[in-house]
Amino acid sequence: MKVLVTGGAGYVGTTLVPMLLAKGHQVRVLDCLLYGANLPPDFAESERFTLIRGDIRDRAAIESAAEGCDAIVHLGAIVGLGACDKNPELARQTNVLGSENVAAAASGRPLVYASTGSCYGIVKDALCTEGTPLRPLSVYARTKAQGEKAMLAAGATVFRIATAFGVSPRLRLDLLVNEFVHRAIHEKVLRLYEGSARRSFIDVSDIARAICFALDHAAAMRGQVYNAGSERMNFTKMEICRMIQARVGDVRIELDPAGHDPDQRDYAIAYGKLSALGYDTTVSMEQGIDALAAALRDIPDRSGYCNARLIASSDTDSKP
Repeated sequence: MKVLVTGGAGYVGTTLVPMLLAKGHQVRVLDCLLYGANLPPDFAESERFTLIRGDIRDRAAIESAAEGCDAIVHLGAIVGLGACDKNPELARQTNVLGSENVAAAASGRPLVYASTGSCYGIVKDALCTEGTPLRPLSVYARTKAQGEKAMLAAGATVFRIATAFGVSPRLRLDLLVNEFVHRAIHEKVLRLYEGSARRSFIDVSDIARAICFALDHAAAMRGQVYNAGSERMNFTKMEICRMIQARVGDVRIELDPAGHDPDQRDYAIAYGKLSALGYDTTVSMEQGIDALAAALRDIPDRSGYCNARLIASSDTDSKP
């Protein structure tokens, strides 16, 4: 197939694109390169790969990029609580209006949308299934939930993806596990508050595998919402800290009972709907921590790898 990937130069996209190329697909990436190109030479130089610098807020740009493509993977977004709070109007235009543009350009072709488990908000008494009412708490979660409506109307396969972690060519160190591993290595201390809050996690390579799975099963999964992750990967923040401490070593966990996390999500998620089709994750939390520890030892400063800081320091206009 010829596959268009919006946001393909980002954290998930730079992991997904090599997988698509390895499967023999032609890949076209549309990305505004807000965070740079981050394109590994092994696929940036492939004759089956094309990079188009453009913005999904520009309907003509997405329609042009989609021309001749057999399927679309929609990753393009302002991602994360911090980044969306830094520029909520940019988040709204990109995550909502941009998604509407992508949905219109799909014209019935297979379409996969990366939404987020953050849409569930706080669910204390049960595992979240795809039928659990959405209670998004942040600009990020609200705009992604709004994007789902346009995607489902266009027949997309919608993934509510667990909190990502792991190593990617476009590295992010503002993700909970990634940040904690970096702090454990370079600061030797993890300062924790609201440690009982639950999250669900997935390695970035398993996100990419789920998207490939959806493209391979496009007809069966069309117009459906699926939680993407594994019930084995539901953890509290304290459990994550203890795993990092056990694997990195020489790390203190300092509890701050008065601290307040601006990200108030608290939930665990069920993944039976997707696993019933034959998908499962492959990277455990322990394996992911080990890979991160190896990759982050030579990166003492994480500021250049955080979406919110990069948006705050950019000259990005609110118009495409």
